[in-house]
Amino acid sequence: MAKKENRFEVIFKDGSQLSDEGYRQIIVDKETGVNYLTWKAGYGAGITPLLDAEGKVIVTK
Repeated sequence: MAKKENRFEVIFKDGSQLSDEGYRQIIVDKETGVNYLTWKAGYGAGITPLLDAEGKVIVTK
């Protein structure tokens, strides 16, 4: 069985799951280039696309 490639790449990590601030990552979808911010603290988590100053999605090529 061939090894499956990871679609997402982590390009930034910050924080700690042990702190109240939580743990943040910026990930990039390798297929579309779209950048996402993920956040996790305690039992909560979230993900959202990153936007520039004009409100457009940030895409890394």
